[in-house]
Amino acid sequence: MTQAPPQTFLHIGCGPKHKDQTTRGFNAEAWTELRFDIDESVKPDLIGTMTDMSAVADASVDAIFSSHNIEHLYPHEVALALKEFLRVLKPDGFLVVTCPDLQSVCKLIAEDKLTEPAYTAPAGPIAPIDILYGHRPAMARGNLYMAHRCGFTEKVLIGTLRAHGFQMIASKARPAAFDLWAIASKSVRTEDEMRTLAAAHFPK
Repeated sequence: MTQAPPQTFLHIGCGPKHKDQTTRGFNAEAWTELRFDIDESVKPDLIGTMTDMSAVADASVDAIFSSHNIEHLYPHEVALALKEFLRVLKPDGFLVVTCPDLQSVCKLIAEDKLTEPAYTAPAGPIAPIDILYGHRPAMARGNLYMAHRCGFTEKVLIGTLRAHGFQMIASKARPAAFDLWAIASKSVRTEDEMRTLAAAHFPK
């Protein structure tokens, strides 16, 4: 039996991470990773920004993985980035995107816990102010790529993806993790197909 050729996913804003730090679905032999970042020091395959992905050909990737990148854009740039995502995806391609959940973060802020640790990450304690505006220690070291310039609730993320051309969307909010996940398909899919994608790519 002839094996199907690997599918390619574009790992947007990869930083130092690789395929094994994406999703269960992408961390498989069936997928080839193409790493894309603005920062040359992380040695990506391709260099560029979400609003100018000219290094990536039209309709050339089967999927996109974007983890905690979209909040680094100014609000007016989000439409440009999503247009670029759609351009590089194949007709039946899909996007997996995750970003902070402002609704759960603002609940802590309403409790006057702006600078109190919400959880501890490998990089150290993370407070609501870090989730809202960017990781303070990284920015203090000069990495201003870490600054956050916009944000989303689940409703706003779904609406934004739909308004900019994605046909089908499955989403998940994780209040305990202060994040949102969405899978957005460039083409129309069945509900069962979207559930299958969600099962493969959403965290358990």
